Amino acid sequence: MAAPRSCDLWRFCGRGWWRATGHCRLPGCRRSWPWATLGTRSLSQEKRAAETHFGFETVSEGEKGSKVYQVFENVAKKYDLMNDMMSLGIHRAWKDLLIRKMHPLPGTQLLDMAGGTGDIAFRFLSYVQAQHQRRQRRQLRTQQNLSWEEIAKKYQNEEDSLGGSLATVCDINREMLKVGKQKALDQGHTAGLAWVLGDAEELPFDDNSFDVYTIAFGIRNVTHIDQALQEAHRVLKPGGRFLCLEFGQVNDPLISRLYDLYSFQVIPVIGEVIAGDWKSYQYLVESIRKFPNQVQSFKAFVAYNKVPEGEAQASHVSFLAFQEDFKDMIEDAGFQRVTYENLTTGIVAIHSGFKL
Repeated sequence: MAAPRSCDLWRFCGRGWWRATGHCRLPGCRRSWPWATLGTRSLSQEKRAAETHFGFETVSEGEKGSKVYQVFENVAKKYDLMNDMMSLGIHRAWKDLLIRKMHPLPGTQLLDMAGGTGDIAFRFLSYVQAQHQRRQRRQLRTQQNLSWEEIAKKYQNEEDSLGGSLATVCDINREMLKVGKQKALDQGHTAGLAWVLGDAEELPFDDNSFDVYTIAFGIRNVTHIDQALQEAHRVLKPGGRFLCLEFGQVNDPLISRLYDLYSFQVIPVIGEVIAGDWKSYQYLVESIRKFPNQVQSFKAFVAYNKVPEGEAQASHVSFLAFQEDFKDMIEDAGFQRVTYENLTTGIVAIHSGFKL
């Protein structure tokens, strides 16, 4: 099988046009006009003219999209460096755990949403390649009567080291994709990649197109999280898996206070020193605290269970309400067998669900 060709598919956000370059065809890409399905899919019919949050600031829903776009356009070139600085490198271990939990096999079709700089996609390709090589070695061991020449020939004839796998990186921000594409070249990832400019709330792919949908540290920046989850469910094949790596709420009061101190007093300063951008990193910290509208869900949880608010704040109740709230949102989108695994005392969590 020929090696998958690395290709670009640019789709302008919202209801604009898209154009393809190169000669490859992404599986599941829509060739209909962007407005052709507006009458059949309720999630694309209209944008609600309500207010939402941009960090701790209240803005209109339309305004949030442009503000988030500007943040990531500003931080794109320093995004990976700042991730290392802000997390002290721990984000690498979190992403490795996500891939191991996914356990993709050769032939897996991945959609990595909000994956602009390619961190998840590159890990996916490396993991699949290693799996493919192990499978190949097992096959050769079962054929003990082959000569060395025949074994060498089998390796030489193996054109596709990924077994047909493709990682489609989709991001709403053009600058983030540019950084990711350059990183791919620098790291030698030339096959099994496609780069798509698109909106998580209105994906430019057909139904039932992917085996796995991932979104790492991106869902909290989406204006309508419920619509993004519905779109994830739509583009996954039956049996497909949704995986979300996102910040959570720390479940240890002492660590929570230290985490807040580091987040609000140190991270914006690092952003100013390294990237020359205090405000963007202040937003990123605030967005972590607001996801997914945790103040509202916390108050509802306290009211429902008649827990005094002061006592709840000093316990694990807010932590549990936060994680369970997002779990409910994933289930509401149609996913089944929804679970989450907390990492690093709840600083982040891996949320998982299946389209069954």
